[in-house]
Amino acid sequence: MTFFTSEYECKLDTKGRLVLPAKIKNNLPEVSTAELIIRKGFEPNLILYPMVEYKKIHHKISSLSEFDPEQRKLKRTFFRSIAQVELDSANRILIPKQMLAHAQIEKEALLIGTGNYIEMWNPEVFDKHMIDDAGEYSELAQKFLDE
Repeated sequence: MTFFTSEYECKLDTKGRLVLPAKIKNNLPEVSTAELIIRKGFEPNLILYPMVEYKKIHHKISSLSEFDPEQRKLKRTFFRSIAQVELDSANRILIPKQMLAHAQIEKEALLIGTGNYIEMWNPEVFDKHMIDDAGEYSELAQKFLDE
């Protein structure tokens, strides 16, 4: 099972390559250590999936009906927003320019482990999407995690 946590500050080189931190690479399932999927996030961020985790989502999206206009629209938008990348021998991934533009990432990226996938953010943009209030954090935890 894939399990990503913590946050990692990373730098991109001039070609848009990012070195995957060792702790993230070591948590990649062996069956998908070289192939990863990047998806444009719903916020101005990127989502990085090991191939094993992406295939679960791919199956759901692929099974949507081509005859339903809403499902077609979702399918089209989803598949348009992904790119397959591979780790090179230096543990780097080349992030497509349009993906970097979507996430407003230029030279630095913040990787956030969120369980079965990793979010990639511009560090300044990320701060705007965090919970700063301990009370709000507690209320959301109670709302979604309390049984």
